[in-house]
Amino acid sequence: MRLDKFLKVSRIIKRRTVAKEVCEGGRVTVNGRPAKAGTEVQPGDRLILQFPQKTLEVEIQEIKENARVEEARELYRILREENLAREESPLF
Repeated sequence: MRLDKFLKVSRIIKRRTVAKEVCEGGRVTVNGRPAKAGTEVQPGDRLILQFPQKTLEVEIQEIKENARVEEARELYRILREENLAREESPLF
């Protein structure tokens, strides 16, 4: 399955067009390699997504053409989720 479609079906990213933009922007790697929207993914692949506020690392557990909301979370396993804290100036 294409990477952009997997991101949409799994609901990691809500819209396929946004998933494609994220991939084309160089913010997704598959198994340590930069990935384009058309990169084929399969169970066992590890994805790292760089969002503005966090980094998400997941492992694909299952591929489905369509998934209901309840099933979507079962398609992947979160390995690491790191919130990128913004530096705030101390108040004196």
